Amino acid sequence: MASSSSSHQTHTPLPSDPGDGKPPDHEVPIHVVTVPSQLPVEFRNPSAAKQLIIGFDCEGVDLCRHGTLCIMQLAFPDAIYLVDAIKGGESLIRACKPALESSHITKVIHDCKRDSEALYFQFGIKLHNVVDTQIAYSQIEEQEGRARLPDDYISFVSLLADPRYCGISYLEKEEVRVLLRQDPMFWTYRPFSEMMIHAAADDVRFLLRIYYKMMEKLNQRSLWYLAVRGVLYCRCFCINENDYADWPHIPPIPDNLIIEEDNAPEEEILSVLDVPPGKMGRVIGRRGASILSVKESCNAEIFIGGAKGPTDKVFIVGPVKQVRKAEAMLRGKILDIF
Repeated sequence: MASSSSSHQTHTPLPSDPGDGKPPDHEVPIHVVTVPSQLPVEFRNPSAAKQLIIGFDCEGVDLCRHGTLCIMQLAFPDAIYLVDAIKGGESLIRACKPALESSHITKVIHDCKRDSEALYFQFGIKLHNVVDTQIAYSQIEEQEGRARLPDDYISFVSLLADPRYCGISYLEKEEVRVLLRQDPMFWTYRPFSEMMIHAAADDVRFLLRIYYKMMEKLNQRSLWYLAVRGVLYCRCFCINENDYADWPHIPPIPDNLIIEEDNAPEEEILSVLDVPPGKMGRVIGRRGASILSVKESCNAEIFIGGAKGPTDKVFIVGPVKQVRKAEAMLRGKILDIF
């Protein structure tokens, strides 16, 4: 294991054996990384011969294309690495680019959209090969016959509390949220306080455990959706001029799912709808009623940039026919037809 500039111990175990998903009972070191050499060699040099699965998250100030990425958290089976973007600077984050774009390293994350946006616009990194636990949770719920309401996305705290995956109360998360509301610059301060170190580590500490639990439940159809949605969610807010031509490809529908003629999945796409100046209010509607009605009518995910932007676009993810239906309805809202 690579050495680090500072190391901390935590008694909370991490999963290390993907065979049974049970975590070992040992201390897990937390390493603060300020130079690339402090990262594990297998992370710095991705290889097909050494496939990795890691927990991943980012912290920052107003994390998006315009915000400041302060920390990247990497949870390995035997250690957590806090990559300090403030002290290590751009060169440290760019040293992580091969790993973050590699198909040989699976990044387990909860809600990848804004993290991907920050990495892309601030460092030119195209986040790839993610397993988004928020998407996986929705797939399992659907697979098991439980309907999800529009915008009813599982929070990370709620996911941790679910006994099927972790069953752990994360009360400290609310303490950090209060601090962030009081001081949005919280993640920029150095040296790290003990609270900062443990708050950052706690956001990735159990991701591998959750990953193994979820993989046991997902069928092949859901696994394909998970892979496709992961690619599309990573692209979501990362608008570019070449229609994502330089981004990793979208996984094709597996042959064994295509032969299910009556129940074959449909190709999934991401559509970006431009909203003319002054028309976003019509799209959203009073208290969100307008856009909610579109979400309820279409089997597609619809996102708006909100305060973080972009403020003039709507992002639609889902099966082609449902995306086209959502586009038509949203254009109708813009023209005040519906």
